[in-house]
Amino acid sequence: MELKLHASMASSSSPTPPFCTYAVPDASRLHPRRNGTNKGRSTPPLRKGSHSNEPKLKLDEGVHQNQNAPFSRSSLNVDLLGLCEEGKLNQVLELMGQGVVADYSVYLALLNLCVDTRSLESGKRVHEFLRRTNFRGDIELNNRLIGMYGKCGSMMDARKLFDEMPERNISSWHLMISGYTVNGLGDDGLLIFQKMKQAGIPPDGETFALVLAACARAEAVEEGFVHFESMKEYGIVPSMEHYFEVINILGNAGQLNEAEEFIEKIPIELGVEVWQALRNFAQIHGDLELEDRAEELLTCIDPSKAIAQKLPTPPRKKQSGINMLEEKNRVSEYRYSIPYKEEEAHEKLKGLNGQMREAGYVPDTRYVLHDIDEEEKEKALQYHSERLAIAYGLISTPPRTTLRIIKNLRICGDCHNAIKIMSKIVGRELIVRDNKRFHHFKDGKCSCGDYW
Repeated sequence: MELKLHASMASSSSPTPPFCTYAVPDASRLHPRRNGTNKGRSTPPLRKGSHSNEPKLKLDEGVHQNQNAPFSRSSLNVDLLGLCEEGKLNQVLELMGQGVVADYSVYLALLNLCVDTRSLESGKRVHEFLRRTNFRGDIELNNRLIGMYGKCGSMMDARKLFDEMPERNISSWHLMISGYTVNGLGDDGLLIFQKMKQAGIPPDGETFALVLAACARAEAVEEGFVHFESMKEYGIVPSMEHYFEVINILGNAGQLNEAEEFIEKIPIELGVEVWQALRNFAQIHGDLELEDRAEELLTCIDPSKAIAQKLPTPPRKKQSGINMLEEKNRVSEYRYSIPYKEEEAHEKLKGLNGQMREAGYVPDTRYVLHDIDEEEKEKALQYHSERLAIAYGLISTPPRTTLRIIKNLRICGDCHNAIKIMSKIVGRELIVRDNKRFHHFKDGKCSCGDYW
């Protein structure tokens, strides 16, 4: 069993508040102290009715509406697609479990919903339903499934499906390479590319952009340049995306001088993102001189890009962490409206903080932008939303359960270091999806190699 978590931090100054989420797909497997569900309660059978909380059912054409005739399930036509458009994923799955048949468009909509909600367990249920249909060999639906598994951080399921596909197209290979890369498994993405070439499928410009990104993730500098040069063999002219990925390859490997030299040789007009990337790499690898040069160039090209980083951020008027626990078709919301409220999750987090310090964790208060003293900065770091989500997950699930956290902002450097140590202390895999990529924390290490 896996636990998916969401934790959010509301902000009155932000139009789209940051969030992390968590969800338990099967409440019956929760720790008994945190179950909170009614044992033995089951979903009511599909029946004729007009209650406001039930899906609208209508009789198929040609069926006589004889009130004395028996009312059969086969005479019902449920608007599953309409429910999908309303975002009622669980309700659609319940109806399908009761025997309502979904068509091709419903499966497409369901898989889109699973991706939007990052719901791995729901995606697996859709996959099981799909196996029983005539659509099971459809390339487009299988590609959607691969994409869903990749975006939910389960490349094992994606690879199993990929290997079982009776037919594949170039998008199938692209999804596998991209999925491995986003999940920090660049080497596996490069192996898939080799298999793609062995299968006789010629790569295109998108393929090489994905392959170069995989090289950056795997820190495969030499192989990256081999692939970059081989684009000529296929008549592909490098675009800014390809050049940018080469910069990522060099920067990720710490070869900053080579990256700067490569940038100077790029034959097309450069955008500010190139100098931003170089500045970020210089900051990561501690090259202050290069960071200043890149900052100066950024200021010349677009002053807002450089100055925005230095403007003080106004403190939030109110911080409110929201954690949502999805139990089957029910969503419970847990609010942390008081930053240091004495609740069990906070107690668990306090205990973890003590163990983390013993393991060598030192708070990095550079990531606190508020003008407060050092002690308060350390406290503020302790209660970042993803840590609260992890703490709640730890007290809500059995040992060794994988926790999945989704965050709509980039994870801060201090939380990244803290969660690495947490994963070793609690002996669990902690999977965090921020707005850029997956971080698979396990045994004190992260799949991103500390670069994200």
